Amino acid sequence: MTEAPLVTLLAGASFGLALAAPPGPMNAVIAEESVLRGWTAGFRAGLGAAAADGVFLLLAALGVVGFVDRLPLVRGGMVAVGGLLMLYFAYGAAADSGVFAVLRGAGGLSAGFFDDPDDPDDPDDPAVVATGFRKAFVLALTNPYQVLFWLTVGVGLLDPGEIDVFAAAGVSALAGSLVVETGSPALLVGFFAGIGVWITGFPGALVGARRRVASLAPAVAVGSALLLAGFGVAFLADAAGTLAAALELR
Repeated sequence: MTEAPLVTLLAGASFGLALAAPPGPMNAVIAEESVLRGWTAGFRAGLGAAAADGVFLLLAALGVVGFVDRLPLVRGGMVAVGGLLMLYFAYGAAADSGVFAVLRGAGGLSAGFFDDPDDPDDPDDPAVVATGFRKAFVLALTNPYQVLFWLTVGVGLLDPGEIDVFAAAGVSALAGSLVVETGSPALLVGFFAGIGVWITGFPGALVGARRRVASLAPAVAVGSALLLAGFGVAFLADAAGTLAAALELR
């Protein structure tokens, strides 16, 4: 039996958290913005990623996401652009961390890292606002993992019907105990509410930790740079394989 709208809402929130919470390039950008520029910048970066999900929602509803997946050259090109952008943003994160200054013998990672430890950059500065939002938005649009989500789970959320949550998760012992209605407004509202919870709480947790641990900000920036670089290389390798296979089939 299909569960009540509240349960459907909570199920949607769990799907939103499942998309937003795992480590990846989006959270690397949010983490970098949060520890370098404060909660507002981290939240706005999260809004950039969420805005991209809104675009994917619209494209999935129109069938465009599936169309792109059926064109290997387009998909490979998109992933290649994403990989290059990640490498570019990884370089920027490394520069922000001060690691290049260390390599040049110019001082420690935390030396002069912030002008103001509580607000390193003016959160109302248009350049600061645009940077985090734009970085996350562009990376999300070229992130094949998010495209894959909207090709599978996302499309399932949009199509009217029902989904057995535990059966879909492979928990056969609980199959039939939680069935929610798909294609319902409650499920979609819950989905974006789950994303909202993450992009609000994750930057807040990082900013709180940064205030207690002075060395956290440069460490997170370096970690973000490494994560973005790793995903960038992986995306370029994936793009090369996709494009090579597509060209062989022509």
